[in-house]
Amino acid sequence: MTYCVGMVLDKGLVLMSDTRTNSGVDNISTFRKLFHWSVPGERMIAVMTAGNLATTQAVISQLEERTKAPGERDNTLLKGATMFQVATEIGRLLRTTIETAQSVNGDGGKGRFTATMIVAGQIAGMQPRLFMIYPEGNFIEASWDTPFFQIGETKYGRPILIRGYDRDMSFEDAIKLLMVSFDSTLKANLSVGLPLDLLVIGKDTFAATHEHRVAADDPYFDTISSGWGDALRSAFDSLPSYRFGDDT
Repeated sequence: MTYCVGMVLDKGLVLMSDTRTNSGVDNISTFRKLFHWSVPGERMIAVMTAGNLATTQAVISQLEERTKAPGERDNTLLKGATMFQVATEIGRLLRTTIETAQSVNGDGGKGRFTATMIVAGQIAGMQPRLFMIYPEGNFIEASWDTPFFQIGETKYGRPILIRGYDRDMSFEDAIKLLMVSFDSTLKANLSVGLPLDLLVIGKDTFAATHEHRVAADDPYFDTISSGWGDALRSAFDSLPSYRFGDDT
């Protein structure tokens, strides 16, 4: 399984993904699910993936034209005039890749090759934008009413984001919030695992403002994990106790 979150702030975009893939409890691997490309001063685009690994890798390869010789490659993401056009192209490639795989495998392929993606970025002269692309190729865009998207194993980390998000929060606080959300998910579901990939895209920077891989021995993540557990226990203990026979 997977857990990825993309978040829009006044200051820009924050993305985080895990790296665990599994085909059963005895076949667990680590694969990157967060990718990004940039043209200095012109654009910065990132993609996060969840779902069938072969499908997502095929889409990323097509976006980068990896089937061509290095000198002939023409990255599709760097040609779109707007982020909407970029999302449209990724949606088309995702839908086509899934349909091809399912068609080749017949009835046995139905439902086995699906994937979902989050696309984030900014092109010069426009605002940062965030999209979630479905297996059918259609997509929705984040807004201030819905300022973050999750894909993969979403349910365990969602309550944290809903309660803690604020559009004018700093990048540092947004990262802390995502760390808590991922820690809650890691504790509840073994199919999501470290290391985690983090990417911050500052508004109008057209580059990675901050990029970091959170390994299993990351001291900050360890502090967040233990501190959040202690804080929850303290908050629980501070709540009034239930009393039998007390109707007040």
